[in-house]
Amino acid sequence: MTAATVETETVPEPEPEPGAPALHQPKRALIAVGEVVLVALLVALAVWCWNRGVVHYSYPVPDHPPLESTRLRGNWIGASVGLVTIAGVLVLDAVRQTVLAVRTRGREQVEEPDV
Repeated sequence: MTAATVETETVPEPEPEPGAPALHQPKRALIAVGEVVLVALLVALAVWCWNRGVVHYSYPVPDHPPLESTRLRGNWIGASVGLVTIAGVLVLDAVRQTVLAVRTRGREQVEEPDV
């Protein structure tokens, strides 16, 4: 049985055009900070909506402990879930913006010796 050898060739990365936008931009860190602040506001608003969506009732009954009941208002609960979902997407984008702000250019690939 013979083993086939595969020759690999490294292709150099093309140089970016002079007017093309670059991925590594430190100003993206400011965008990430703004998104984190917006996430904090959205989470606070979501908590407020959730608290408005949960209503507790207590009905007094003679000679027994009061009857407790909880009502969930779907519009407020739904708004809270939607706000948290938007906040989650913004967190992911903030992480992406931070990585693009601090990431340096990739290293040149080193050719591995054939074994």
